[in-house]
Amino acid sequence: MLESKHALLSASSSHRWLNCNPSARLELEFAESESEAASEGTAAHALCEHKLRKALKMRSKKPVSKYDCDEMDAYTDDYVEFVLESLEEAKRECADPLVLIEQKLDFSCYVPDGFGTGDCLIVADKRLHIIDFKYGQGVLVDAIENPQMMLYALGALRLFDSLYDVETVSMTIYQPRRENVSTWTIPVSELREWTETTLVPKAALAFKGEGEYVPGSWCTFCRAAVKCRARAEAKLKLAQYEFALPPLLTDAEIEDILSRLDDLTKWANEICAYALDAALNHGKEWRGFKLVEGRTNRKYTDETAVVTAAQAAGYHDIYKKSLIPITEMERLMGKKTFNEVLGGLVVKPQGKPTLVPASDRRPAISTTDANQDFNDYMEE
Repeated sequence: MLESKHALLSASSSHRWLNCNPSARLELEFAESESEAASEGTAAHALCEHKLRKALKMRSKKPVSKYDCDEMDAYTDDYVEFVLESLEEAKRECADPLVLIEQKLDFSCYVPDGFGTGDCLIVADKRLHIIDFKYGQGVLVDAIENPQMMLYALGALRLFDSLYDVETVSMTIYQPRRENVSTWTIPVSELREWTETTLVPKAALAFKGEGEYVPGSWCTFCRAAVKCRARAEAKLKLAQYEFALPPLLTDAEIEDILSRLDDLTKWANEICAYALDAALNHGKEWRGFKLVEGRTNRKYTDETAVVTAAQAAGYHDIYKKSLIPITEMERLMGKKTFNEVLGGLVVKPQGKPTLVPASDRRPAISTTDANQDFNDYMEE
């Protein structure tokens, strides 16, 4: 869940300030804004909360937002179903497990002014289960060693230490738009060891704005990322390969470039977006560059008038009709009906061979198969 905008060391940004300690203070120099995706996520969280409360026979008023749609309705239903299944599992360990929804969690005894909100907490005697709903689909979120979830766990343990003898904590990321349900379980003793050896000292540095600037994947949502010198220097190290043709690079150099290209491209796009915004909205003039109108495609000014004019000229075959996309059809029918009616008429073709990091979840294909697939792809 999103924390208050006033939390300097928020749980949701912990992966950033734990790796790049001074970044939290540096971000204060940049205006905070909520993206469309973040607003949509907030709306989805509110709907999840309402549906879960109703399912547990609690009073709740359904929220209304401009993002309401069949897709969000289906995904939030799935979330509630998952929580209820987790609750039934907890009942096998405990006769009357405790369920808390949108629970304020205070971990300020470890992180200065640290607090957050847990989407759903289930406590069953010796086991605490924290479930976090992620509506975003841009970044796949893993529960394993996820610092946001670990901070939530610490806050939850403060609430229940005197009431329950919790020995293990399970943390689940429920990310339906990426078909991702990731769960990680850790003994409380190991969580506390991480707290003492890693969290507390790094949080102290981050709160004071001290420590080293360390660029990495955690830069993605940092407000200072575009103008961060440490990040720019890391990206520009690739310039050492600028004048070497690929055949002259060693395998190790090519592997190094491949591992950083996606992030480098994203960084370059962020720089372009920042420069365009400065020029367009703030009058900034960049030496050697100018603002021009982008290329556009022609479009009809009045489609009804176009139909009348075309038919009057003797042209009647002017419409194109096509099926709605598979995903839209599945939402229209529902998954069960879709599989019954159209399951045998849907096939997923092989994708174009592509190089990805070894950590990617897809299975590797043999070079012989890849070569044949690529040739088939090029012939299509």
